[in-house]
Amino acid sequence: MEINYQAIGVRIRRLRKAQGLTQQTLAEISGQEPSNISHIERGATKLSLPTLVSIANALGVTADALLCDSIASARNVFENEAIQLLADCSHQEIKIITETIRTLKQCLRQELN
Repeated sequence: MEINYQAIGVRIRRLRKAQGLTQQTLAEISGQEPSNISHIERGATKLSLPTLVSIANALGVTADALLCDSIASARNVFENEAIQLLADCSHQEIKIITETIRTLKQCLRQELN
């Protein structure tokens, strides 16, 4: 499996914005240049392992949370993300989402078989 640099960038941007950080602030915390953060978030550059670790530490997440789209055994990252997405949902919203997931799962399994 190849490394999906665009997916890494999307995850970094999503986490940065969720924490209310600007690219400038993330750059300062992680010891990067703001332009480098911009390039990484757009998937326009390949980030090094030290850069990945510094950004993960600055965002307070594990490296696998940033790399999960490129790691075959990252199921727990996606499960945790789903739990976080559901955390603020109402009973009705969870009911609708659960039914949607059930239907989607059935369709996927039919398509894959």
